[in-house]
Amino acid sequence: MTATGADQDAAGSTARALLWWGRRRSAVLDVGLAAVSAAECAVQGVGFAYQAALPVPVGVVFGFLVGSVLVVRRRWPIAVVLVSVATTPAEMGFLMAVVGLYTLAASEVPRRIVATLAGMSLAATFIVTFVRVRQDVLGAGGHAWYEPLTAGFMSLGLTAPPVLFGLYIGARRRLMESLRERADSLEQELSLLADRAEQRAQWARQEERTRIAREMHDVVAHRVSLMVVHAAALQAVALKDPQKAVRNAALVGDMGRQALTELREMLGVLRSGDPEAAATAAPPQRPAAEGVPLAAVGAAAAAAAAAAAGAGAGAGPSLADIEALVGQSRMTGMVVEFAVHGDARGYAPEVEQTAYRVVQEALTNVHKHAAGAEVRVRLAHREAEVAMQVENGVPGTAVAAPGLPSGGNGLLGMRERVTALGGVFVSGPTDAGGFRVSAVLPDRGRAA
Repeated sequence: MTATGADQDAAGSTARALLWWGRRRSAVLDVGLAAVSAAECAVQGVGFAYQAALPVPVGVVFGFLVGSVLVVRRRWPIAVVLVSVATTPAEMGFLMAVVGLYTLAASEVPRRIVATLAGMSLAATFIVTFVRVRQDVLGAGGHAWYEPLTAGFMSLGLTAPPVLFGLYIGARRRLMESLRERADSLEQELSLLADRAEQRAQWARQEERTRIAREMHDVVAHRVSLMVVHAAALQAVALKDPQKAVRNAALVGDMGRQALTELREMLGVLRSGDPEAAATAAPPQRPAAEGVPLAAVGAAAAAAAAAAAGAGAGAGPSLADIEALVGQSRMTGMVVEFAVHGDARGYAPEVEQTAYRVVQEALTNVHKHAAGAEVRVRLAHREAEVAMQVENGVPGTAVAAPGLPSGGNGLLGMRERVTALGGVFVSGPTDAGGFRVSAVLPDRGRAA
C-alpha cells in the first residue's frame, strides 16, 4: 500500500470516527428519512406561513430546518421528539414525530423518560386535533362526543404504534446482544475447557509414562539384581565347588529368562494397548534346576508382570507373594527374617500390589547397597491399615559389594506409590548404621 492510500484510509477512518453511525447503511437510511421529513415539513410550512401571516419562503425554510432534525435521531432521540412536540401546533412533522417516538422507545433511554415524552406527544396531538376538529364542525352542529373521540383516535394512532413497536425492537435487540454475549462467553469457556483438557491429557500422558517407568523398574530391577548377586557367587565358587556353581548358573539362567518374559509381556501390552491380556497371561514355567524352587520365583514373576500391565484389571502380586519374594533373597545367601503380625486378610488389589512393591524395592536396595547385611521384614495387619517395614543392619565386611548400578529412583517410586493411596512412607538410616524403610497403607475396602 502506498503512502497516498494510507493517508486516504487514515482520513476516512477519522471521518467515520466523527459520525455516530456504526454502519454506512444506517447513515444512508437516516439521511434519506431526514430528506423526506424536510420535504414534508417544507410543504407544510406553506400553510403555516399563511396561518402565522409570515412570508412563504420563511415558512418553507422553517419547515425544511425542522424536518432535517430527523438526521440526528440515533444520536439525540430526545431532541427529535421535543422538536416534534414543539411543532405540533404548526401541524407539521408527522413523519418526524412517528420516527422520533420509535427511535426513542427502541433506544437505551430510561423508560420513565420514554413514557413522559410519549405522554407529551399524545397530549399535544390530542389538543391540536381536538381544536382543529372543533373548528371544522363548529358550524355543522355535530355531537359533543365527536371531537374528543376523533382527537383520541388520531393521537393514539400517531403515538401508540411507534412507541410499542420501538419497545419491541429495543427488547429484541437487547435479547440478541445478550445471546451474543452469552455465545461469546460460552465460546471462551469452551476454549478454556479445551485448554484444560489438553493440559489434563498431557498430565495423564506424563503420569502414564511415570507409571510405566516405575513398573519397569520394579519388575525388572529386582530380578536383575538377584542375577548379578548369583553371578558374583558363581564366580567365587566356580573352582572350589563345581556343583554349586552349576546350580547358581542354572538359577541365573532361569531368572534371566523370567526377566525377559516379564519385559516382553509388558512391552507387548504397551504395543497392543490391551492390559487385560497381560493381566491373564502367565510366564512359562520351567522345572526346578538342581533342587532350586523356581515355581515360587515364576509365580512372583507372573504376578509382577500382571501388575505392571493390568493394574486397572485388579491383577498383580499380593501380600501372599511376599514370602516367595523373601525366599528369592535367601537363595542368594542373604539372611532374611520374615515376621507377620496380626490376622491376615484380603485388601484392595492396589493396596496389596503397593505393599509387595515396597518390600521388593527395599530388598533390591539391600542387595545393591548393603550386601551381606542381615535383613528383617515385618508385615503387620492392623484394624484399618496394613504396615510393612524392611530394615537391614550394617553391611558385612567380608562380602564384596556386587557393584549394581543405581538410578536413585527407587525410594522416590516407593514414596509415590504409597502417597498415591493416601498412605505414609518413611525411610532413612538407623542408629545402628543400617537403613530402614517403613510404609503404612490404609485398608481402602474398610474405608469404603
